[in-house]
Amino acid sequence: MNVVVLTTSYPRDPDDVAGRFVADSVGAVERRGVSVEVVSPATFRHFGLAYRAGIVQNLKREPWRVVAVPGFMAAYAWAARRAAADADVVHAHWLHSALAARATGKPYVVQLWGTDVELARRAPFLARPLLRGAAAVVAASHALAEAGTALGARAVEVIPAGVEVPLDVAEPDQPPHVLFVGRLSEEKGILEFLEATEGIPRVIVGDGPLRARVPEAVGFVPPGELGQWYARASVVCVPSRREGYGMTAREAMAYGRAVVASDTGGLRDAIRTGETGLLVPERDPDSLRAAVLQLLGDEELRLRLGTAARAVAREQFSQDAEAAALIEVWERVAG
Repeated sequence: MNVVVLTTSYPRDPDDVAGRFVADSVGAVERRGVSVEVVSPATFRHFGLAYRAGIVQNLKREPWRVVAVPGFMAAYAWAARRAAADADVVHAHWLHSALAARATGKPYVVQLWGTDVELARRAPFLARPLLRGAAAVVAASHALAEAGTALGARAVEVIPAGVEVPLDVAEPDQPPHVLFVGRLSEEKGILEFLEATEGIPRVIVGDGPLRARVPEAVGFVPPGELGQWYARASVVCVPSRREGYGMTAREAMAYGRAVVASDTGGLRDAIRTGETGLLVPERDPDSLRAAVLQLLGDEELRLRLGTAARAVAREQFSQDAEAAALIEVWERVAG
């Protein structure tokens, strides 16, 4: 089977964090014998819109670049048509990639991720034909699937994005600390995290528009080095205000770490309070602090939640499980 993957975010080298989860997905299906060609801004002219902070943030910082959007989409569509000449299926990551997918004339699959859904809610009349024209629509969480249906998709299949599950996990550092991994932006809850963990041992890995307010952050780290940060932590916090999926939560689960997460979006699929972690109300620093302190002060509870979380990650969130589910969808679409 020949598949063309369309994505506006994809790593340019092994240390690039952009679209890393898409690259992991591609690698997993290729290991199962599927031939994949990736079309990304690394392979066509992107007019300075892609990479750096991401397309949406780049446009917010430099609104004048909006004049380049038609050129970007035209270059994207041309590259997609050329790549898909012999393709059986085109897989479009993020809803806007469906525009390029339609230009190929091939059956296409749309995968929703979150930011695209938020934007589509402002102009649902544009999203509906792209979703209705797809041979299949998939999403990483039930929350995203519901959003896709509300935007006009006839049916949305839930396929959790895979994470690497290490064979062994080291003991966390002492004294215990709480870890935040992600974009330093309001929607990721970094401000609530800072308030909730004031005076508590903490480590922050990430970068973003609020970096100036988080001087202790170590910045983004290469994907191959991120595991050691999870391994050293006793608790991982995911305090997002909204979250389509929640890759950080699932990566932490794969490392057997107890997770405190906001009770929102795709995080609800991963965390079951009292079983695989603790859910707290979003935008509630007091509840967040109470949950973090509870886990940091109770080693037995941390171990129990982390052990259960790792078992769930191994069974439901592995890269192999994602690859098998995607290939099943592609074979059905191609057939």
